[in-house]
Amino acid sequence: MSILNVEHLTHGFGDRAIFNDVSFRLLKGEHVGLVGANGEGKSTFMNIITGKLMPDEGKIEWAKNARVGYLDQHTVLTAGKTIREVLSSAFDFLFEMEAQLNGIYDKMGEATEEELEQLMEESGTIQDLLSSHDFYMIESKVEEVARALGLLDLGLDRDVTELSGGQRTKVLLGKLLLEKPDILLLDEPTNYLDVEHIEWLKRYLNEYENAFILISHDIPFLNSVINLIYHMDNQELNRYVGDYDKFQEVYAMKKSQLEAAYNRQQKEIADLKDFVARNKARVATRNMAMSRQKKLDKMDVIELAAEKPKPEFRFKEARTPSRIIFETKDLVIGYEEPLSKPLTLSMERGQKIVLTGANGIGKTTLLKSILGLIQPLSGAVEQGDYLEIGYFEQEMSGSGDNSCLDEIWQEFPSYTQYEVRSALAKCGLTTKHIESRVKVLSGGEQAKVRLCKLINRNTNVLLLDEPTNHLDVDAKEELKRALQEYKGSLLMVCHEPEFYEGLATDVWDCTKWTTKII
Repeated sequence: MSILNVEHLTHGFGDRAIFNDVSFRLLKGEHVGLVGANGEGKSTFMNIITGKLMPDEGKIEWAKNARVGYLDQHTVLTAGKTIREVLSSAFDFLFEMEAQLNGIYDKMGEATEEELEQLMEESGTIQDLLSSHDFYMIESKVEEVARALGLLDLGLDRDVTELSGGQRTKVLLGKLLLEKPDILLLDEPTNYLDVEHIEWLKRYLNEYENAFILISHDIPFLNSVINLIYHMDNQELNRYVGDYDKFQEVYAMKKSQLEAAYNRQQKEIADLKDFVARNKARVATRNMAMSRQKKLDKMDVIELAAEKPKPEFRFKEARTPSRIIFETKDLVIGYEEPLSKPLTLSMERGQKIVLTGANGIGKTTLLKSILGLIQPLSGAVEQGDYLEIGYFEQEMSGSGDNSCLDEIWQEFPSYTQYEVRSALAKCGLTTKHIESRVKVLSGGEQAKVRLCKLINRNTNVLLLDEPTNHLDVDAKEELKRALQEYKGSLLMVCHEPEFYEGLATDVWDCTKWTTKII
């Protein structure tokens, strides 16, 4: 049974085409991975099928009464609401039914016998619906999901605006899972999630009976939960049965077959053109030349898609710093409440250290304390000499109203326009991206703009806070290669073991010093 039908979808932004005559069908119980490079339109596709965006052309048809749940990269939480209130709002439709039921009870006191019979019937139906949806177990359901996603430790009465990016993602994910929709739409749900909660989500999705569409650049996670791949590439959407590895295999084979057919056809075209050019002027061979020309005119020419620009990251390196990069003495980090025991840590030149552990335990706070962006609650941090620090924040700062060109120009005012464009192109951005405003780019493209600022600054120490979030497979591979090649020191927060294996000299497990209950 089909839950969603998309027919002849065409859409673009300005002169930039995203989809051209795309069709898609989702059946009951299908677990779909939606993949493609940054900026190919995966989030745009989600926004179109959920009605947040109107397509230029095409038809989107949902099954009648299908309940859709969407976890968006950019969902905003309402200020003043607690975690408990946001999670409980998954059951708003049941609370509305309860209010309706109470209204019926109020009417019963003044009803005639005939009206009373009708009201009794209505109340019975609502009562049955409330029972079948476990209305009287909402509290325990909320706590069960909150526990699984590590939200109980934060306190369910905490205001959602106080939460980090990762904690907000968990709250939204928890609400979505409590809603138990007929179809889940998940846009990079593992961004900001730590290893333990990624494992829990993996188990949940494997047991999920309904359909879901999942956008993710975390390939091991994707492989473990999906059974179909839809690949978005060059304004097309193609279906592949199996996991991501199987798709890669079939895609590579299709690509090499198309290239072989293209080369054969190009040779045939060249031979035909040569024959026509040599023979069209001679009376004896003119008819043969015209026949060859007709064949050329009717030929369905094979076109190869333009190769996507591959990012090329090369970090500029500053002078050698002192042997000690930083030292902390009895450092206690936090805001109102301490997040750590007193820490005595040190980092030496050439070390590449990865910080791991659950979200909300203070990894970002530690980076900011070392940088001096926030004051410690007690203790001290001492930075070494001659440090040139490059810092990559977890989330984009600023409004994003600038174009990508202006964003880089502000950072490097001495650059010519050619140098700015060249720097952005090396990060895998096309001319159309470069001239767009930062806020209309996808999460991965925004990350590439921020990386562009970082790699063009002379540094000898990099502090990176989850730099792989939103990046596509090619960009991740290139970033890993560039960091392995980097001669400076590195302190990085990362939840992807396959990214930091072979790169890190040390892995610090932050759960050992946090005061948070994990």
